[in-house]
Amino acid sequence: MDITILMILMGMMIISAYVLGRGRSISLAKNVGGVANLNSLPFYYGTLTALWAALPALAVLGIWSVFHTSIIEGIVVQQMPEDIRNLSKEELGLILNKVYNVAHQQHIGEVPGFILESANALTRFENYSAWLVSVVVLLLMMVGIAVTWLRINPQLTARIRVENGFRYALLACSCLAILTTLGILFSVLFESIRFFKAVPISEFLFGLEWSPQNALRVDQVTGESSFGAIPLFAGTLLIALIAMLVAVPTGLMSAIYLSEYAPERARSLIKPLLEILAGIPTVVYGFVAALTVAPFVRDVAIALGLNEYITVTSESALAAGLVMGVMIIPFVSSLSDDVINAVPQSLRDGALGLGSTQSEVIKKVVIPAALPGIVGSILLAVSRAIGETMIVVMAAGLAANLTANPLDSVSTVTVQIVTLLVGDQEFDSPKTLAAFALGLMLFLVTLVLNYVSLHVVKKYREQYE
Repeated sequence: MDITILMILMGMMIISAYVLGRGRSISLAKNVGGVANLNSLPFYYGTLTALWAALPALAVLGIWSVFHTSIIEGIVVQQMPEDIRNLSKEELGLILNKVYNVAHQQHIGEVPGFILESANALTRFENYSAWLVSVVVLLLMMVGIAVTWLRINPQLTARIRVENGFRYALLACSCLAILTTLGILFSVLFESIRFFKAVPISEFLFGLEWSPQNALRVDQVTGESSFGAIPLFAGTLLIALIAMLVAVPTGLMSAIYLSEYAPERARSLIKPLLEILAGIPTVVYGFVAALTVAPFVRDVAIALGLNEYITVTSESALAAGLVMGVMIIPFVSSLSDDVINAVPQSLRDGALGLGSTQSEVIKKVVIPAALPGIVGSILLAVSRAIGETMIVVMAAGLAANLTANPLDSVSTVTVQIVTLLVGDQEFDSPKTLAAFALGLMLFLVTLVLNYVSLHVVKKYREQYE
């Protein structure tokens, strides 16, 4: 059975379970003097029936979705010739990929007979698996509905059980978020350790040359500074600095105007227009940067004669930083506007009553009181700037140059991660594993930014509570 049809049937059965459980409680209430004499409201009896119908079935469906692919692949591999089964994991993975393509009719041309047989077996086992899990899930739902319906009585503490169920569900969601973060961390960390076994960490952190495409031979891995990440860190910081020089003043001044000076009609018009900038796809910003801003920056630099003293290229960090700064203005302006509006009006009134002007109230009362939120919005914008890829690719290029010249082309950490992982790659080479090391550095930088943000918020919030 198709998974979409199964989900529709599950939804219909959950609704039916709620109706049956609620109806059962109402019918029992007639024998005890009305709904008021039930332990819980009919809503909770219906919800309890729906939960017992849904949770076991969803658990089975989740377990199946995680393990069924591995089980089916194992069965298919066991039916292949012995010489194929003895291949390495990577080679066997390529054969399975071809089997999937043939099974789903995405392969053109002649294929070996054993692959065609494996594709037919794969299709057959997938169909069997889908029907089996559908039958099991639907049977579990019917059993859950029947058992819960029979157990409903006026003394059943349905409300407590439902609330406990939702509390455990919220706890599970929290644990899932934590486990997901840990999973990402450990997966990146283990691959980074593999990389640092081939390339010394000192070379990676302090090397001045980044050219992984040259490190194709073993003697080049440690013989040259091919994996020195300093140019990438410098390029990332340079573009992020230019972006923040654009976004922070503009966004903060916009927030102050909207919250303290703008009439209500102007605020209702300007704020949505500013927030539209956050909804524009980054590829559109990339087009604007590559086709408009970058040539304009180059022409202005040449007109000023700067090309006689420094390198001026058509792809520059300045162009990427300017466009990126415009993109992240809403991150600063919108959040800062919200925290400035959250400052109690009594603080403003007290300062004005002591003779302060409006500008003095903003500088000495409002901004200090809203500083934790403003710092948080700035750090969020910094994280967004560090993680941006498309604008940098299209406006700043791929060359990992170690330079402080904003008119020269540079590259960033995220751009190189994408470059290293594009196409069919072997995850045993230092060239590919370098992407995980760069990802680990981004993770650590984000962690530090979050720590600084929490420290600032904690330090200053205590003064205004």
